[in-house]
Amino acid sequence: MLLSFRSLSIAAVFSLGSLLNAADNPFIGRWALTIPGGGAGWLGVESKDGALSSSVLWGGGSVTPTTSTKVDGDTLFVTREQKNKEGKIATVETITAKIEGENLKLTTSRINAEGKEVGKAQDFSGKRIADVPPTPDLAKVKFGDPIQLLNGKDLTGWRLLNEGADNGWSVVDGVLQNRVTKEKGKHFGNLRTDAEFEDFNLKTEVRTQEGSNSGIYLRGIYEVQVMESFGKPLDSHHMGALYSRITPSVAAEKPVGEWQTLDITLVDRHLTVILNGKTIIDNAPVLGCTGGAISSDEFKPGPIYLQGDHTNVDYRNMVLTPVVK
Repeated sequence: MLLSFRSLSIAAVFSLGSLLNAADNPFIGRWALTIPGGGAGWLGVESKDGALSSSVLWGGGSVTPTTSTKVDGDTLFVTREQKNKEGKIATVETITAKIEGENLKLTTSRINAEGKEVGKAQDFSGKRIADVPPTPDLAKVKFGDPIQLLNGKDLTGWRLLNEGADNGWSVVDGVLQNRVTKEKGKHFGNLRTDAEFEDFNLKTEVRTQEGSNSGIYLRGIYEVQVMESFGKPLDSHHMGALYSRITPSVAAEKPVGEWQTLDITLVDRHLTVILNGKTIIDNAPVLGCTGGAISSDEFKPGPIYLQGDHTNVDYRNMVLTPVVK
């Protein structure tokens, strides 16, 4: 006879012998993951009041809390419950990890509601993320010469992130626009700069369309959300947010169809966003990559990339000014 689904999920994690004291737990911290298939992921493990908890980013989407986080001997056990449309648990994923120096060796496996294995267990890897440095004094940061990223004529200096995707990007009357059609078999692409950058200030103008959902990826790792969210409550998924990580402090959006200004500064893994003249993120620490990142490695140069696989959006006057070390 098969055990119940919940019994199996509990047995997978809670049959633990010697739990590490949380204060001595080497798993505590933030980990950059390279998930099965090569995508970017993230794992954060923390201790509060002697209990462990964790959050995971798995490729796209948001950073989400896990169901349970435990350590048995030298192994970390993390579980995630995935529910169906009716709100019932469809699968339970168990992630196990062992530390090898500053790296993690991980395996993921899943069982369904009948307690049967779903697919095969998959191995993947992680690397400890160094602590975020102290808050930089932006008044002392030295900037180089500004770089015009958009020439107002064509897509010179840009290319599709996935060259096999459908291209909805074009320049019309000096405006970089993305136009997406919802047709079967159509998969529209994200657009990236040929050049790669480290820390910088980026100024641009954006105009949302009805239902716009786009984003500006800094170094291809951190997404500053571009969304039609005028009049909506503050949220980490709305205009100017660091997607699913940092919620704007004030709502500064303009209505759909109006040009809006974004002034973004990334220095030493700290982010400042000024939307329409209002500071909505003020030199805040960035704790890891966001969904859709091309890499989880926060310590290498990367492109500016514009999300174009969702909906229509317009950009113009995009100027990047690099930080000079």
